[in-house]
Amino acid sequence: MEHALLNPRRARGLVGVRADAGDATKILNELKTAFEAFKDANDQRIKGVEKKFDDVVQNEKVDRINADIGKLQTALDEINAAVAAGKIGGAGNDGLNAEQREHAKAFDRFFRKGVENGLRELEVKAAASTSSDPDGGYVTPKQTEATIDRVLGTVSAMRQIARVISISAGTYKKLIGQGGATSGWVGEKESRSETNSPTLAALEFPAMELYANPAATQTLLDDASVNIEQWLADEVAIEFAEEEGTAFISGNGINKPRGILDYTTVANASYAWGKLGYIATGSAADFDTEDSADELIDLTMALKQGYRQNARWLMNRTVQGKVRKFKDDQDNYLWQPGIQAGQPATLLGYPITDDDNMSDVGANAYPVAFGDFQRGYLIVDRSGIRVLRDPYTNKPYVMFYTTKRVGGGVQNFEAIKLLKCASS
Repeated sequence: MEHALLNPRRARGLVGVRADAGDATKILNELKTAFEAFKDANDQRIKGVEKKFDDVVQNEKVDRINADIGKLQTALDEINAAVAAGKIGGAGNDGLNAEQREHAKAFDRFFRKGVENGLRELEVKAAASTSSDPDGGYVTPKQTEATIDRVLGTVSAMRQIARVISISAGTYKKLIGQGGATSGWVGEKESRSETNSPTLAALEFPAMELYANPAATQTLLDDASVNIEQWLADEVAIEFAEEEGTAFISGNGINKPRGILDYTTVANASYAWGKLGYIATGSAADFDTEDSADELIDLTMALKQGYRQNARWLMNRTVQGKVRKFKDDQDNYLWQPGIQAGQPATLLGYPITDDDNMSDVGANAYPVAFGDFQRGYLIVDRSGIRVLRDPYTNKPYVMFYTTKRVGGGVQNFEAIKLLKCASS
């Protein structure tokens, strides 16, 4: 049941693909139909297992439908994100003032011909730059930067769910109140002893440099029909999105953001600030086949009530395919498709975000995260995407060394919990 909208280009970030709510509704209806077929087939498979009969054909049928559901859910998620991005980007008026339009024209001349006359002054007039740049390069026009940022928001799952802020300095510093102030009951005429002061933790989030170096022939640049700004956005955006998306999950914090899976973890019963708490699956390298629903329920309960209201799941498509088979004690499936277009699939009533950078199931792996990522993870973008034009290094190509600065890390260790494949 391969869907006509399942285009390989969609998995590369929806660049150049048009999508609308009608597509989303059509795919959602197919997804619901497929899920009903999946439940029927999986129930038959379970009955065979209970009778100690392993039906290879039935197993293949379940896996095939499950894979189709995964493809449909991916296509639906991408269309929903593309429609949302289109709403954010708007249409018609480019939203630029006269100075910004003049800067965009000058940048286009620089991009195509290397003509720099007056570009630096126009940056200032267009509010594209507020200080001199010791590294050289020119700031991309406002509409180019907006295009790149919008595509990033579509491709990088963590950008959709984490808190994202723009900074003008190289490092963002934040104080976190950890509580610790004491209080007590006292009689009307009894003395009041001094109470403890609240504890503050200082966190720093440096913005690291991310670069791409696309090349074009001068012939391409001379072609007036080519939208140079869109070309730069298309070439750079997916590279940036994939690199930073990986870093937000598993980056080690050295010249890149620090990902959620790089922090020290501890069994949630022994949770302490600065570490991420986990719930064990009960199996050394997989979900516990007997109590798989209980593990996920325990993970939701590990999160404090104040974070559960805006909590969601984070896992890759393979893991989502596994949990799609799980049932509760009332024989109800834990995974459910979205009720209407624009809504994600849910697990135990909480929305699921699909991120292929998350781990697969395996020994000591962390395949599932659950939490309020808006409060738990912070992404910092330093303002400005810069381009250096280099027509000399790799003739006959013109290289465009493009950089942006981005950082990230956990800002609230209570707000995110992990599921660990471990026996205890």
